[in-house]
Amino acid sequence: MIKILKRLKPGWGLLPIAIFLALWEVIARVDVLPGNFLLPPFSEVVAEFYHLSASGVLGENFLSSLIRVLIGFCAGSIAGIVIGTVMGWNKVADRALNPLISLFYPIPTLGWIPLLMLWIGINEMLPITLIFICSFFPVLYNTVTGIKNVDRDYIKAARSLGASDMKVLTTVVMPLALPNIFTGLRLEAGMAWRVIIAAEMVAIPTGIGALLMRAESLIRIDIIIVCLIVLAIMCLIFERFFAYLENRITARWRQHAVHNI
Repeated sequence: MIKILKRLKPGWGLLPIAIFLALWEVIARVDVLPGNFLLPPFSEVVAEFYHLSASGVLGENFLSSLIRVLIGFCAGSIAGIVIGTVMGWNKVADRALNPLISLFYPIPTLGWIPLLMLWIGINEMLPITLIFICSFFPVLYNTVTGIKNVDRDYIKAARSLGASDMKVLTTVVMPLALPNIFTGLRLEAGMAWRVIIAAEMVAIPTGIGALLMRAESLIRIDIIIVCLIVLAIMCLIFERFFAYLENRITARWRQHAVHNI
C-alpha cells in the first residue's frame, strides 16, 4: 500500500484540479445556477478554446500580449538589476537614488496609465512602459536588499586574498545576492501578466485583455474563462521558469562563490 501511495504522490497535485473541473461540469449541467450562460460547462470552455485557437484569434491576441510582456519585463528587470547593483554596492549612489525610489515605488503601476496616455499616447509603447515600471521597482528593491544582506565576512575574506572590488562584486556578492534577485524576478514575472491584461482592457485594441473586453460586451462567458485560463497558465509558467533558473544557478554559485576568487 505504501509503495502504491509513493507512486501516486507526484500526481496528487492534479487531483484537486480534476475534482474542481468535474464539479464545475456537473454544476453547470444540472442548472444549479440561474441561467446556464453564467457558468458554461467546462467542456464548452474547452470547445471554445479549440475554436479560438483553430481560427487564430487566440494565438494572435496571445502573441501580442506575450511580446509586450517579454520586452517590458526584460527591459525593466535588466534596468532594475543594474541600478540595484549600483545602489547596493555604492553607498553614495544609494543615498542619492534611494529617496527617489522610495517616492515612486509605492505608486501602483496602473496609476500611471492616465499620465502615460497623455505622454506616450495609446500605442504599443503604453503597455510596454507599464510592464517596465511594474518590473523595474521590485527587481531593483530585491537586488539592493540582496547585495546589502551579503555576509560582510565573505567580502572581507575575499579582499584579504587580494581580490579587487570588481572581483568581489562579480564572484562573491552577486552570486550570494541571486536568491533575492530571483525572488523579485519570479514574483514580477506573474505580476507582469496581470498588468498587461489590465492595460489592454483599458486602452489597447489587441491582446488577451482586449479579447476579454470584447467577450464581456458580447456576454461570452466561455471566452472570458478561456482568457483567464491562459492568463493563469502564463503566470504559472513564468514563475516556475524563474524558480527553475534559481535552483539551477544559485545552488552552484553559492557553493563555489568564495572558491572562484
